[in-house]
Amino acid sequence: MYLGLDLGTSELKALLLADDHRIVGVARAPLTVERPHPLWSEQAPQQWWHALEEVMRALGKSHPEELAAVRAIGLSGQMHGATLIDEAGEVLRPAILWNDGRSGAQCEALARAVPRLGEIAGNLAMPGFTAPKLLWVREHEPEVFGRVARVLLPKDWLRFMLSGEAVSEMSDAAGTLWLDVGARDWSDELLAATGLTRAHMPRLVEGSEVSAQLKPELAARWGLRDGVKIAGGAGDNAASAVGMGLVEPGQGFVSLGTSGVVFVSTDRFLPNPAQAMHAFCHALPERWHQMSVMLSAASAVSWAAKTFRFSDEAALLEAAASVPPAQRERCPLFLPYLSGERSPHNNPNAQGVLFGLTHAHGPAEIAYAVVEGVSFGLRDGFDTLRLPEDMPMREMALVGGGARSVWWGQLLADIFGVTLTLYAGSETGGALGAARLAWLADGGDVAEVCTLPPVKQKLMPSAEGAGVHKARHARFQALYESLRDQFQ
Repeated sequence: MYLGLDLGTSELKALLLADDHRIVGVARAPLTVERPHPLWSEQAPQQWWHALEEVMRALGKSHPEELAAVRAIGLSGQMHGATLIDEAGEVLRPAILWNDGRSGAQCEALARAVPRLGEIAGNLAMPGFTAPKLLWVREHEPEVFGRVARVLLPKDWLRFMLSGEAVSEMSDAAGTLWLDVGARDWSDELLAATGLTRAHMPRLVEGSEVSAQLKPELAARWGLRDGVKIAGGAGDNAASAVGMGLVEPGQGFVSLGTSGVVFVSTDRFLPNPAQAMHAFCHALPERWHQMSVMLSAASAVSWAAKTFRFSDEAALLEAAASVPPAQRERCPLFLPYLSGERSPHNNPNAQGVLFGLTHAHGPAEIAYAVVEGVSFGLRDGFDTLRLPEDMPMREMALVGGGARSVWWGQLLADIFGVTLTLYAGSETGGALGAARLAWLADGGDVAEVCTLPPVKQKLMPSAEGAGVHKARHARFQALYESLRDQFQ
């Protein structure tokens, strides 16, 4: 039995996986985000620990025998968060999260200080990454910066609490801007540019390796055996890929979560920083991946559902689907940049825009515009991916909470012009991937562990309406370009 822990932005999920691939139990605990100032996004790490205690209590009540049989734990989590601890292991300030946009000036300074940044880290300096956050802390909170003994990513802080060990793994570390992604090692040059050294960093392992062991007192408290291993784990998207079995070159997915992600696995380091495409290490040795990220995907739909008084997101999607195809070209356009944007714009100042409203437009047309705008944003990210001819795209799955809407999935397939596959159990995502990485750390074989789940449905792109999608996408892109200099 294996336990996967997935520390998201809005919840912590725990999943029990049997060695015959059965998901035995799942428990969740909600999390909240604090936004004390414009562009800020923070969470108190202690909230993560309370959530972990809550899910472990829940599993202890519902599945005590299975919990007692757990041999290894895997960790998945939101990437890029800066969790700062002192020499005593105490948290110095709330963690600065992946969708925090305060460090734009520090990104510019880092890019000037290290002209080879994209070559080493495989990515542009963006406010979401960890290194610029530390530059911001050094400038604005020097007393805190002076006390920093270790910088940990969110899931790695949980590992520290679970084991007492400061360890990270390649896929999550690749999102810090401190990793030499091709070499899979910390870069002394990038660390020095932010006033840090290797001593401030956790040691590195591969995601499928053993990183530490669970503290005996925690094992006793939660009803686990002694000597439970903790796998390296993975950042949330790499973990989702492992959970879906998408680990071979050319396999990937489109994720409709809080943020929107287009992800494809590769067998080599293939950076394209000029278009804000991310090139990261995968969770398995000698594998990498490309990824585009838009900051507001399903979260833009949630915002619109609340703002325009739909009962929930499903009601908004139902209203959007009610707009006949012949009327879609007359709907407003929506720029979904409610939290700035990463791929392909790298613009933390970008803002949401609802453009072209008339008296003829009602809730359904606005709903359609919002869903379409998110889909266009994802297509822009998809277009940043660069695969060589000897590595064709083999598989694109559709995952995340938004994937529950087959109508939205079909719209995405039409806008992307590619087939999207819906798999059974895709909603388990990172937690399942974390459990699978625990299984691998316990001696499992990749071919045996990282299998594809059963296919539920294949969404084939339709030629009908392709011209309308192409024309509206061009207008969408032109609208951003015309407004870009107004976003200050």
